[in-house]
Amino acid sequence: MIAFSINTRHVTVDADPSTPLLWVLRENLGLTGTKYGCGMAQCGACTVHIDGEAVRSCVLPVSRAADKQVTTIEGLSPDLTHPLQRAWIEIDVPQCGYCQSGQIMSAAVLLRHKPNPSDEEIDQALAGNICRCGTYSRIRRAVHRAAELARGAK
Repeated sequence: MIAFSINTRHVTVDADPSTPLLWVLRENLGLTGTKYGCGMAQCGACTVHIDGEAVRSCVLPVSRAADKQVTTIEGLSPDLTHPLQRAWIEIDVPQCGYCQSGQIMSAAVLLRHKPNPSDEEIDQALAGNICRCGTYSRIRRAVHRAAELARGAK
């Protein structure tokens, strides 16, 4: 049994400690917003936060989440009011949408550390998140817009 917090809720899961966190999130806890992309931590679709830092859940054993706070896209806000979610909707970022939860989760860490990032800082922070549809320019615009929304700009 492995205990941790998921989106501020305490859970205990009965899973092999070596099971990737991604599969525990999706299969055991029903949190399907985190996507499986490559299974090798190369594409970023599976990005979640552990204790506030972005991690690739497809290669992280669930045992590493023990006694930690895990946040998925579902936990970013209960009603799509997080500035990144609002900006993603306003800018109409997704094309297929598959990579977007990972993009948003990586961007959330960036904005926590850099509330007003430059294009270069956005590109560096999201470099490991692959968008097969190529919506990178809209993603960058949405991160800038989210920063504005977080500062209270209209």
